[in-house]
Amino acid sequence: MSDIVRAALFQTTWKGDKESMLDEHERAAREAAAQGARVICFQELFYGPFFCQVQDEEFYSWAEKVPDGPTVQRFSALARELGMVMVLPVYEEEQPGFLYNTAAVIDADGSYLGKYRKNHIPNLKGFWEKFYFRPGNLGYPVFDTAVGKVGVYICYDRHFPEGWRALGLNGAEIVFNPSATHRGLSRYLWELEQPAAAVANAYFVGAINRVGVEEYGDNDFYGTSYFAGPEGRAVGGTAGDSDPELVVRDLDLGEIRRIRNRWAFYRDRRPESYGELTEA
Repeated sequence: MSDIVRAALFQTTWKGDKESMLDEHERAAREAAAQGARVICFQELFYGPFFCQVQDEEFYSWAEKVPDGPTVQRFSALARELGMVMVLPVYEEEQPGFLYNTAAVIDADGSYLGKYRKNHIPNLKGFWEKFYFRPGNLGYPVFDTAVGKVGVYICYDRHFPEGWRALGLNGAEIVFNPSATHRGLSRYLWELEQPAAAVANAYFVGAINRVGVEEYGDNDFYGTSYFAGPEGRAVGGTAGDSDPELVVRDLDLGEIRRIRNRWAFYRDRRPESYGELTEA
C-alpha cells in the first residue's frame, strides 16, 4: 500500500450568498477529485462571509445542525460520490444559544466520523468571536479516515501549541487548520506557526486561508494556503495571496515515521515535568 496521499485545500472569496458558495465548493471538490485528490479541506466557515468582523445577532441564523444540517448532508453525499474524505468547517447550532465554530469530518464513503469544535475563541477588533461561538468542548479528536489519521485545529487555535501536541499524541498524520486571517500583524505568524507545529509534532499540516476583501469590516484576507511537511517545508509551494485557488499536493506519510525515528521528540518528552503548565 502506498504512503502517498494526494490532498487538497481550497481558498476562495466570498461570493455574496450561501448557495453560490456551496456550488463553488462542490465544483472545487469535483476538480480536486479529477486531479486524483483523496481528501479536501475548505476554509473557516466556508459557506458564508466571515461575519466575526461585526457583532450582529442576524448571523446566528447561519448556524446549522451537525451532522444533520443541509450543508453537511449535501457534502456527505458528494464525498460518497467522489470517494473523497472531506473536512467541512461550518457554523454549528447544537441547540438555541449553543453555537460553535466546528469542522465536520466525512469519510470517503460519505459516513460522518465526528467533529472538532474550535477550542480557543478570540475577542478583539475584527475577530468578535465570543459573540458567536462557545469554546469547544470535544477535546482534540483524531479521525481514522480512508487516507489516514486526520485532525483539525481552527484558525486562532494555531497560536496555542498544546492542541497541536494533543493531536500528535492522539495519532494525527495530517492536521488541517482552516482559517480566516487578514493582512496585518498576523501574517508573519501564518508563515511560521504551522511549519513549526509540523516540525515539533512530525506530521503534515494543511493551512487554509480565505482570500479577498469582504463586505463585513474592511479586512483583506491573504490566502497563501499551503501544506507543511514534518520537516517544516512547504510541499510544492504556497497558493497566491489574491485569488481563489485549489491547492493539490502529494503528501508522503512515510516521512512521518522517518522523521520521528530521526528526531525522537515523542520519546524524549517529559510530561511528568509539565504539570505546572496547566496550573498557571
